[in-house]
Amino acid sequence: MTTSTPRATALRAAALLATAALALTACGSGDPSDGTGPAAATARIPTTDVVSGVTKDPAAAKLLPADVRARGSLSLASSVGSPPSATYLPDGRTLAGQDIDFADAVGKVLGVRIKREVAGFEAILPALGSGKYDLGTGNFGVTDERRRTIDFVTYVNDGQGFAARKDSPLRKVTSLRQLCGLTVATGAGTTFETTLEENAHLCEEAGKQPYDVKTYAEQGALWISLQQGRSDVVMSTVNGLRYAVKQQPGLRFLNEFKRLDVGFAFKKGTPLAPAVRAAVNRLKKDGTYDRILRKWGTGPSAIATSRISPPEVK
Repeated sequence: MTTSTPRATALRAAALLATAALALTACGSGDPSDGTGPAAATARIPTTDVVSGVTKDPAAAKLLPADVRARGSLSLASSVGSPPSATYLPDGRTLAGQDIDFADAVGKVLGVRIKREVAGFEAILPALGSGKYDLGTGNFGVTDERRRTIDFVTYVNDGQGFAARKDSPLRKVTSLRQLCGLTVATGAGTTFETTLEENAHLCEEAGKQPYDVKTYAEQGALWISLQQGRSDVVMSTVNGLRYAVKQQPGLRFLNEFKRLDVGFAFKKGTPLAPAVRAAVNRLKKDGTYDRILRKWGTGPSAIATSRISPPEVK
């Protein structure tokens, strides 16, 4: 369920603009009938129902705090960007994505209603700390820095990777020194931006021109910058990059750079984590977990078991 608020409406409009921009870059001048036009782009968002058959697990539900069981709901902030994590269907209202399916399935296992509100990626983690939401989704990578103030319950393993135009001399990025002198596009407030900022000294130490980091709040604008040559390379999630380049002619996925666990995010010290971990593990046991990954083409991101705030993958 999506709760409609003025803020959510504005964010939805922004996300739709980003989706439209991605569709433009994905489709080029292709005709809808030849499999490269707008119809083809929207058709690539899967809509298979893999959640409605999930049933409540009394053992997992019993782990919920008493006040949550009493109200029968969890407030969830969802960042909407691009598939496979979270996006809008062509109606502009219905949310779809791996994050959406996992959250809805967890709610069913726990026997509670998910009261979802769309929120900006950068706003969710601070809002959790203030108690505005019970949990959040946004393909949040579990890092040691974030674990200082946020608790996580893992559900997939994704990571950092790169994409570029097909005419780029880059073939594989094994060191950020290879980016020296280039313009790198990435999402604002992400682990990618942090990684790039923390390693900016590498170019200076190598006696090379620094790389220029351009951050974007909207995924559509990020991809347009690459297509139009205003950036040389994109750093983003492995799953997101693989999905996006399949829809955009002239681009290619370069490589994985670093793996990261991805989790539901909570206020530090949350009593909700054990219940949500049990729910994810129940989904693995009953096969729903694998069905969600197959739906979104993210099978390689499967984890063996859900964990609470594990150390960052080094």
